[in-house]
Amino acid sequence: RPHLARGCRSVTIAPVVHVFADADAQAQALAAAVAARLREAIAARAGAWLAVPGGETPKKFLAALAQENLDWPRLNVTLTDERLVPADDARSNVRLLREALLDRVPAAFVPLVDAQSGKVDLSAAAAKRAQIFDVVVLGMGTDGHCASLFADGDNIDAALRADADVPVMRMRSPSVPEARVTLTLSALVATRALFVLICGAEKRRTLEHALSGAEPPAHAPIRAVLEHAAAVAQFYWSP
Repeated sequence: RPHLARGCRSVTIAPVVHVFADADAQAQALAAAVAARLREAIAARAGAWLAVPGGETPKKFLAALAQENLDWPRLNVTLTDERLVPADDARSNVRLLREALLDRVPAAFVPLVDAQSGKVDLSAAAAKRAQIFDVVVLGMGTDGHCASLFADGDNIDAALRADADVPVMRMRSPSVPEARVTLTLSALVATRALFVLICGAEKRRTLEHALSGAEPPAHAPIRAVLEHAAAVAQFYWSP
């Protein structure tokens, strides 16, 4: 398995790493693990909260999750981030989530952006979340960003404050073509389980570099997340 656990100056991060031969096996295993956590949450608290990423990488995972046996009406699903584009745009994470999961199961969707007002928030329904997720699934870019926490983002310093009481922020980065909205660090790490889904050798190297402590967390946002959620984090990696 790849060596991803290394010491750092302030926190030793030694995450659990699951390695798979291909993306199909990875997606199936991750879906099974996430579903197991959600079943536990529903049994214990009569409901569950799940945050998932957008983009191309999680498509297979979301499709596999839709096949799991869950009490879907008791599940609330939101996104870790969204591009500020129309919901029917090809680059919309809402569109991806609906096509891969929500059109197939009767889970409740809680948007990051109100469709009517355009207001950035988790909406009034978020008050029921009690400030903690049952499961957060993150992707990671080759630059070390996760959700829409970009190292060169205009609100990155505020978004990476672990003590911030703002769960959602707008983010604009010269690295990407459109403005985003993202869960902040404090919201992402308020979770009972964190799964990081990554594919490819380049992202593996990025992750190893981030965990080495060679750069400050602000230069590799995935490291900032893991410094505050190492105890509940697991990696699912495939070539």
